[in-house]
Amino acid sequence: MTLTIAPRVRALVLLLLAAACALLAAAGPASAHAAVTGSDPGQGAVVDKAPARISLTFSEQVAMSDDSLRVLDPEGKRVDTGKPSNVSGTTYAVPLHSGLPDGTYTVAYQVVSADSHPVAGAYTFSIGAPSKTSVSVSGQSADDGVVGWLYGFGRYVSYAGFIVMAGGAAFVLACWRRGSGVRPVQRFVVSGWVALTAATLALLLLRGSFTGSGKVADVFDLSLLGQVLQTKTGAALVSRLLLLAAAALFIAVLFGAYDKREDAQEKRDLTFGLSIGGVVVAAGLAASWAMSEHASVGLQAGIAMPVDVLHLLAVAAWLGGLGSLLVALYRAPADTPVDRPAVRRFSQIAFGSVLTLIATGTYQSWRQLGSWSAFTDTRYGQLLLAKIGLVVVMVGVAWISRRWTGRLAETAPVEAVAVREKERVGAGAEPAGDVATTDAGDGDAPATAHSDTDTDTDTDTDTDEHPGSERAAQLARQQAARDAARQKRMRDADPNRFGLRRSVLAEAGIAVVLLAVTTVLTQTEPGRTEQEAKAASSSSASASSGTGASGALTLNMPFDTGGEDGKGIVTVDLDPARVGDNEMHVFVERPNGRAFDIPEVKVEFTLKAKDIGPLPVVPDHIATGHWSANGVQIPMAGDWQVDVTVRTSDIDEVTVSKNAQIG
Repeated sequence: MTLTIAPRVRALVLLLLAAACALLAAAGPASAHAAVTGSDPGQGAVVDKAPARISLTFSEQVAMSDDSLRVLDPEGKRVDTGKPSNVSGTTYAVPLHSGLPDGTYTVAYQVVSADSHPVAGAYTFSIGAPSKTSVSVSGQSADDGVVGWLYGFGRYVSYAGFIVMAGGAAFVLACWRRGSGVRPVQRFVVSGWVALTAATLALLLLRGSFTGSGKVADVFDLSLLGQVLQTKTGAALVSRLLLLAAAALFIAVLFGAYDKREDAQEKRDLTFGLSIGGVVVAAGLAASWAMSEHASVGLQAGIAMPVDVLHLLAVAAWLGGLGSLLVALYRAPADTPVDRPAVRRFSQIAFGSVLTLIATGTYQSWRQLGSWSAFTDTRYGQLLLAKIGLVVVMVGVAWISRRWTGRLAETAPVEAVAVREKERVGAGAEPAGDVATTDAGDGDAPATAHSDTDTDTDTDTDTDEHPGSERAAQLARQQAARDAARQKRMRDADPNRFGLRRSVLAEAGIAVVLLAVTTVLTQTEPGRTEQEAKAASSSSASASSGTGASGALTLNMPFDTGGEDGKGIVTVDLDPARVGDNEMHVFVERPNGRAFDIPEVKVEFTLKAKDIGPLPVVPDHIATGHWSANGVQIPMAGDWQVDVTVRTSDIDEVTVSKNAQIG
């Protein structure tokens, strides 16, 4: 049975890694975390006159480049002029050429949401009447798939590297205070540091192409890298690299000076210092995710970011410690196996980590979902249910591991046998009985062990006469094989230890899949945002279609009074745009999108079909370029004409109009 463990372990690990990669591949490019909740002109709308600009309203603030908003005519030529600008709140606009001919126009957008994820899409509107267009609305995303997949895989590796490094170091410091036996775990922790460093560098290079063109050729574009360094995500990645330098120093001390300390008091002092420094570095690394992703935007960001850091630290302590325990159980030397106190200490840490994950995860779920229906109605909620299910299964397997820990036999007798074995071998006495047993367990005939024993004298002679002979090297390899088999036999001598190894291996396998689901979850639009965006889009569509439903209404009207500084754009927001009381906001901006004050603004509503109006409204001045009025009465649903009178000086005045379905 012992001889088949290693191949089975390798096969299981490869299978689990394949499953994780399949999850990442199925995720595709990152889902949008900011959604378009409104546009002017609206999607599919047919307007009588060419608009002076197009505007898009998102569910949250977004970052834009010069080409983030593009408007294409039926032949695919750009008709937008200037750079996109933020006109109010989460509304962004770009001016258009004047005198655009009739036809169908395509609006394509590609922005970066506040939580660092790219958002891309397109829609059409028509001037005069719809026409044929050579522009394809589908496939407007610049991501060609390769860069998106690489970026997603890099995120997975970075999470895994942090968990292995932080959790492994915590396991050594808090649970397994050993000397030579810690060597396999040292390699495990160092591999986590290498993985996290390499993944962070890769993400930094991929970021510009991932949020831009999506072309592999742009990965090494230094100009894009310079732009990335000026963003919130770029600053987070650079901060992570700097903290990784401090983490390298921490690891060097942990497996260097700390490992060699013999004095108990000195070791306790160094343990305390390493604990404080390790927590600070680990928290800083965790904050590099919290400051640039879901936790940094939305509801209660000031609370969400510390909670997110605590959540990630708890994950690292549990899963990273679990991986270190697995390595210690399978790879530690037989003379220094992981003992029962170390396993018990880790069990206590894991239990505390699970309680922390439950508390922080509950808060995160409430914040990101907002309603019970979001669990089943959104992709984020469905992935969260899968994650919760995996955690429950993993906790169940961990309970089995705790039972094996309680049954774990004392390792002192085994260690004593190992010490005596070393002393006998060191004294020149070959443990023939043990060798015969080992060789028999390995499938070799006992005669082989006997022949090796009989040739000890010849070996000494050959070695003395021919130090570099092949015979000496062959016997050395045989001795090393016998020692390895003896160590493996002693490790597996305790059935309780063997059971613990199997249950911990099962936990680690579930953890690999759990980490893949978590990585996909961080790339998915939160359920609360998705539902709010759907509701806002539905309201906007209802208002523009005039089916009798209510929803906020936004009208953008360019004006020119003819005087100095007489050009601009006036925006009227009517909420909820229904029969009865409404709240109205009026914004006046220059052509470049900057707000500015004018002497007077008046609004009138006229329903010509019923000979109602004009109904005058004089809004109050609130701030620069902003007027507001409450209790605006709309007596009847219908196609209302909204007239806005703008006066820019004592003599310069103009009235602009636009029709809209209200109520």
